[in-house]
Amino acid sequence: MNDFGGVFPSFIGSPEKLKYLNLSGLYFVGVIPPNLGNLSRLLYLDLKSFGTLETDLQWVATLSSLKYLNLEAVNLTKTTSYWLHAVNMLPSLVELHLPSCGLPMLPLTLPYINFTSLSILDLSGNKFTSTIPPWLFNLTKLENLDFADNSLTRKLPDSLGYLKSLRYLELSDNSLEGSIPKSIGNLTSLEEFNLEHNQMSGIIPKSLGELSSLVSLDIYGNTWEGAITEAHFAKLGGLREVSIGNYPPNISLVFNVSSNWIPPFKLIYLYIRSWQLGPKFPTWLRNQTELTTVVLRNASISGTIPDWFLQLDLQLDELNFADNQLSGKVPNSLRFSYGSTVDLTSNRYEGPLPLWSSNISLLYLRDNIFSGPIPHNIGQVMPNLTCLDISTNSLSGSIPLFLGNLSQLQFILISNNLLSGEIPHFWNNMPSLGGIDLSNNSLFGTIPISLGSLTSLKFLGLSSNNFSGEVSFLKKCTYLIILDLGDNKFSGPILASIGESMPNLQILSLRSNSFTGSIPLSLCGLSALHILDFSHNNLSGNIPHCIGNLSYLESEFTDEGFYGYLGRFELVSKGRVFVYDYDSMIIYLVTSVDLSDNKLSGEIPMGLTSLINLGTLNFSMNHLTGNIPANIGNLKSIETLDLSLNKLSGSIPQSMVNLTFLNHLNLSYNNLSGKIPTSNQFQTFVDPSIYKGNPDLSGCPLPTGCQDNEEAPQVPSVFVPK
Repeated sequence: MNDFGGVFPSFIGSPEKLKYLNLSGLYFVGVIPPNLGNLSRLLYLDLKSFGTLETDLQWVATLSSLKYLNLEAVNLTKTTSYWLHAVNMLPSLVELHLPSCGLPMLPLTLPYINFTSLSILDLSGNKFTSTIPPWLFNLTKLENLDFADNSLTRKLPDSLGYLKSLRYLELSDNSLEGSIPKSIGNLTSLEEFNLEHNQMSGIIPKSLGELSSLVSLDIYGNTWEGAITEAHFAKLGGLREVSIGNYPPNISLVFNVSSNWIPPFKLIYLYIRSWQLGPKFPTWLRNQTELTTVVLRNASISGTIPDWFLQLDLQLDELNFADNQLSGKVPNSLRFSYGSTVDLTSNRYEGPLPLWSSNISLLYLRDNIFSGPIPHNIGQVMPNLTCLDISTNSLSGSIPLFLGNLSQLQFILISNNLLSGEIPHFWNNMPSLGGIDLSNNSLFGTIPISLGSLTSLKFLGLSSNNFSGEVSFLKKCTYLIILDLGDNKFSGPILASIGESMPNLQILSLRSNSFTGSIPLSLCGLSALHILDFSHNNLSGNIPHCIGNLSYLESEFTDEGFYGYLGRFELVSKGRVFVYDYDSMIIYLVTSVDLSDNKLSGEIPMGLTSLINLGTLNFSMNHLTGNIPANIGNLKSIETLDLSLNKLSGSIPQSMVNLTFLNHLNLSYNNLSGKIPTSNQFQTFVDPSIYKGNPDLSGCPLPTGCQDNEEAPQVPSVFVPK
């Protein structure tokens, strides 16, 4: 943790008696000097890199006394074929740390084992795609094995049971399959066992209950099935942390214990998700008096939280009962530690919103049936809130002024309620605010100018209210990623500098307002934009010719990024409303441009046809003229194309037969002429309303000219919205 200007000290390699050398955390750049191999008496070498170091490992072979070697984050890609052979030459090695070294290959064979004293082996964060190699199970002194964050495949072998000295086994974030081998019960020294986020399945063996030294068990994020019984925990008296469950919403794992079962352990951390504990609240929690984290999510629990749970007097860091069928009123007697999290989303809780202690940091109460007003003193009672999510309830009244006291707030999510009134002017007090969702309420009035001062804002959802006025106040919100102002009464021009003011926009919806003027040219500079919805406004002028510059829709698709917000976005496509969760990767696959129901004129820009990732294109209900671009067939990803109710002329381009993903087409009420194409997707478009209102158009499925075709398509009709 010093700074030598990125260069290795020149004295390294000269002191022949040196036994301990720690250069970890230094920002070195370049190649590790091979004269490190001159330190023949070295016992301990730590070169954990914060820079861009690389090496060929040839110098390691001469360090025959070495017991500890740490090359974390040193680039070892040049050693792919021999790295294992190089470290195997160190007979005294006890600890080997090679995490995040870019190693792509884990050799499955090793002619002989030389580093038989190895106690700790850390190969996490590399790029291994093979199985766990058989030679590993000869390292019987191994106490710590870490393969986390690789891509290891296939089953865990029964020979895992040979490693009876293991205390820590970390295999999370791989692609392992199958079940846990029954031989796991042989590892009676095991203290930590982590299989989180793999592709494992099947029945969890009862031999897991033989791990008498186990302290931490994490097997969440797989697809387990069958039942877990008391036998699975028979000898786990020292267990303190448990994380078990499947990827939601799959519940194929059942907890089958007697109602009077008393666990042999005292947990401090309990994480259960998508595992059937219910229908009753688990009575075995009665003796778990040391819990600080309780997560029972999607566990099929119904009824109310029992009084005895409240009487445990737990000091909680996190309480999460989300996605169950719990009902009644939420008790106010729970105690929480500073910075704690409460998540009771997606239940049936009713009554007024509960107010707990000032220690709560994250409060999630969405998707319940809470009613009444937001407590006016919420900003005083819980001043340390960083996230407030009370969306999708039945809350009424206005937004309380004291909400402005929550100066640490990062997310305020109160959508889908019955709130009314105007937005208060308190936003200057919330400099860290990154997300606001007030959508689907009955709020009205203009937007406070102070809201536009939130320079950290990334998400703003105000849709489906009665807001009015102009939106130029947003020009300072330069970090906005999602802007949804749809279904309001906003008016005036779209911000002319939107492309420069909000260069990071990925989703932009202004649908169903009263915006006027032309589409600003700066819009074409939004390189990350993949959903654009200006439909149902009063926009006029031409569609910008530079629209083909929207590079996200033009270049090869990537799915990088994460919105970090748990709300929902509504998109109209194929005549229906689709609802997408922002925390789902599906939203990244949605690409749409909707300019329908405006007063746009001129021709469809030729540049539009370069948007090869575009999935939905809707220009209907405008005054567009000219021909459909001849190379529109370049839109290889298009699924929905609606150009109806315009003044387009000419023929349907033959290139459209190349749109093999197209399943919704509407060209009705234009001035198109000539023959309708008959190959590929056009054989499925047999509903005449697709082409209705084009008098000079002929061919099937229209009656005019259909009889001239050799064979009319016989495919069931497809519904096409008007």
